[in-house]
Amino acid sequence: MLLFFLGLFTGIISGMGIGGGTLLIPGLIILTSLNQKQAQGINLFIYIPTAIIALITHFYNKNLELRPVLPIVIAGIVGSILGSRLAVNFDPKILRIIFAVFLLIMGIYEFLKKDTN
Repeated sequence: MLLFFLGLFTGIISGMGIGGGTLLIPGLIILTSLNQKQAQGINLFIYIPTAIIALITHFYNKNLELRPVLPIVIAGIVGSILGSRLAVNFDPKILRIIFAVFLLIMGIYEFLKKDTN
């Protein structure tokens, strides 16, 4: 039941464009016996349907600027190839530390950034 609610909550924040993986990956590691690589693989698999639904919804509501999409998609594909090859070769413990440091830096940034609205 906890995994259901984890999936529901991370799906909601994924649909908002926040990035459910930032909570899904640690949640899977804490609630299951999965290692970092396995949790990341599940996150990537779950990302596909949630991204498609969110994309359709945002497109329908005219929240999508199409002009910058192509260069970002091309760079994202290249980056995902490089990143997945790096992740496969990293020790899961080192990968977990890198992910934790990334989350810490992002958390500090979000906490300290000035609101421009």
